[in-house]
Amino acid sequence: MDPIQKVVLAYSGGLDTSIIVPWLKNNYNCEVICFCADLGQAEELDGLDEKAKKTGASKLIIRDLRDEFLRDFVFPTMQAGAVYERVYLLGTSFARPLIAKHLVEIAEAEGAQAIAHGCTGKGNDQVRFELTAVALNPKLSVIAPWREWDIRSREDALEYAEEFNVPVTSTLKSIYSRDRNLFHMSHEGGPLENPWNEPLEEMYTLTVSPEAAPDTPTYIEIGFEKGIPVSFNGEAMDPVPLFEKLNEAGAANAIGRVDMVENRLVGMKSRGVYETPGGTILRTAHQALESLCLDKATMHYKDFVAVKYAELVYNGMWYTRLREALDAFVQVTQQSVTGTVRLKLYKGNVIIAGRKSPYSLYREDYASFGHMDIYDQTDAKGFINMLGLPMKVDAMLDIEGTGASRYRQPDYTKFKRD
Repeated sequence: MDPIQKVVLAYSGGLDTSIIVPWLKNNYNCEVICFCADLGQAEELDGLDEKAKKTGASKLIIRDLRDEFLRDFVFPTMQAGAVYERVYLLGTSFARPLIAKHLVEIAEAEGAQAIAHGCTGKGNDQVRFELTAVALNPKLSVIAPWREWDIRSREDALEYAEEFNVPVTSTLKSIYSRDRNLFHMSHEGGPLENPWNEPLEEMYTLTVSPEAAPDTPTYIEIGFEKGIPVSFNGEAMDPVPLFEKLNEAGAANAIGRVDMVENRLVGMKSRGVYETPGGTILRTAHQALESLCLDKATMHYKDFVAVKYAELVYNGMWYTRLREALDAFVQVTQQSVTGTVRLKLYKGNVIIAGRKSPYSLYREDYASFGHMDIYDQTDAKGFINMLGLPMKVDAMLDIEGTGASRYRQPDYTKFKRD
């Protein structure tokens, strides 16, 4: 393998990636180029260029990937209905393959021999970054300092930063590990490591508490075309401003807080708290529209696909044929998911207030309990006879053999002797 002369580092400006820059230079004697993906971190991007160069990087490259993030990762996952372990909307999970994709592209453009990341050896993100790199360019080396260095704590990291004059804003009081993008904010560590501890209100950064939310509900409308949100309150919008509107409405009404203990890919459990205001609203609206536009068999099978899709995304297997194949199925299901959903936002709740679609399979005249021409209620007798035929045969065989259906026979194990 060629010696590593140039490395592109996935850079956030936090403590870990800040000290990785001099560590790479000291241990690999290489040039370090920093790359930061703008996924909606807002003020977190301020001053990063100066900071990266003061840390020892030759330059910082920032790419605005917010639109690509929503169009190519968030929306397809939402269309699939993918949710990991019942509640996690995968906000960090599907950001990583996008970041890694551009990390690889920049490494190729800059003539780098390796990429590097600041993920720990315990977490999921190391897998997501490295599987993407393998899928896109397996010739690139991957450097994961957390698996090589002897730094084992935040205290160690701060000492290293001081030793090599690395400008950092983190202190020992920074008790939470956070990840932010346009879709969500995640919180881990500190008091959250004990699952009995209730999250402190001051921990939350995006959403107000239900107690502080308005006492009157907020009504909004979201328009969809083929499963993709295209309008907010009747106004057509591109993905980024539309999602910003959803985030604003959701955050003001305490929408999208999730507290969960999840199973990491590496085999251990971790406790995380997520704030996903816009994503929670969007998922609820999309499901409501699907209930109107998808037939029973398709919707039920799609629920099976959703679980597998979520598992692939969580495990960092975005760039796989299976995910592409599941996407192909999902996109067929979305061809009729067009319409408008009205929602009521109130103190942490997203309540469906109405839905309509030109492709609706719901017909009031069909569903009515009154007389109708398309369906004769006497037809139900034959349907029930056919549906119950296997049970009927089973019971008749029991009766011929024992005198009663096995479901009529008492379970003597439930009784105790005196």
